[in-house]
Amino acid sequence: MNRAGPGPSPLVLFPVSMICISALFILFSPSPFKISSNQTLPIDEVQNRAEQNDGEDEDGGMIDKGCDLFNGRWVPDMRGSAYTNWTCPTIPTSKNCFLNGREDRDFVNWRWKPDGCDLPRFDPRLFLRIMRNKKLAFVGDSVARNHMESLLCLLSQEETPEDKYKDSEDRFRTWYFPGHNFTLSVLWTKFLVAEEERTVNGSGTGIFNLHLDRIDPNWGDHLADLDYMVLSDAHWFFRKLYLYRRSNLVGCIYCDEKDVESHSPDFGLRMAFRAALARVSECGECKEGMVVIIRTFSPAHFEGGGWDSGGGCNSTSPRVDVEVEKLLEWAVRSAQVEEAERAGGRRDVRVVDVTRAMLMRPDGHPGSHWDNQWMQGFNDCVHWCMPGPVDVWSDFLLAVVRQNSRSSRS
Repeated sequence: MNRAGPGPSPLVLFPVSMICISALFILFSPSPFKISSNQTLPIDEVQNRAEQNDGEDEDGGMIDKGCDLFNGRWVPDMRGSAYTNWTCPTIPTSKNCFLNGREDRDFVNWRWKPDGCDLPRFDPRLFLRIMRNKKLAFVGDSVARNHMESLLCLLSQEETPEDKYKDSEDRFRTWYFPGHNFTLSVLWTKFLVAEEERTVNGSGTGIFNLHLDRIDPNWGDHLADLDYMVLSDAHWFFRKLYLYRRSNLVGCIYCDEKDVESHSPDFGLRMAFRAALARVSECGECKEGMVVIIRTFSPAHFEGGGWDSGGGCNSTSPRVDVEVEKLLEWAVRSAQVEEAERAGGRRDVRVVDVTRAMLMRPDGHPGSHWDNQWMQGFNDCVHWCMPGPVDVWSDFLLAVVRQNSRSSRS
């Protein structure tokens, strides 16, 4: 009878099994420790920069007082994202790009590096400590919701929130962190100001009347409850709009009509922000120390057409730089910043300026990986994958909140 020889030694099997497990981890992890050779930067330069950045203290570090956080570039960060779709169960399906089949994963391996200083990585424990006994609301459109959802994932790595409220259309949401008595919410509004859609035979036309002397009560009625408000809006202004003041037509956007003054989208946005900030500044029932933060325009990246004409966004790496001065997106951003500077008054108005950084990230959108059953065949190049570049908005937000907190103590 033939006898089998002795099996492999356990000392041989163990390292082999560990190699197999490590290989599987690298291949399938949402944040693999690699950057592919088709990135904008050559691979050797990527490795050199990563080594140079290893010793930098970004986690919770102090920020130079004179540093401009919003001018800089994207640099490699091998740590990847602070959360995954395994560790954050609240990622919306429409922004869960890995779940929806996105295969390239390098877009999570970059961080924002301001010129002349460092932007600390988001610290959920510190943020929750600052927000103890506070209420923070994101006011704006679905991109404001995108920011709130990203922040929620980051904070949930420290404390599990309770889902307190969702309206029938899932536009208004409220989450509560009981360990810190902190309430986080989103108040949805298309234009910040009061509006109504024009109809034909009872059907909506996609054309709106905006009332520049009245804010949208969907968010205005909640002002008195808030300690912090992140105000943003823009994408709904890129359509035909009629502008009214005291019920009188004073202009329009994307129209060519006799005796009606025509304006660009940034004008309508400017007037809406001016009305919103005026209401906040005059708010007698609001909390004395309420802080208003303007988050600037987050650009779309459709190529080869618009959202409804076959446009897509298939980039897999950041842009090294972008010329911003002649872009309409930059005019929109400038209108927001200028209105924040103009507001002053009783309220502390700060700016989280994401526009330049996000103009460089055409790789950060869901594109075709958003699983929207009502809009199949269309690409989403407006919202942002989670995890992804959108998470840097909370890095910026915490930096601005910390600056405000130190100023208040002083």
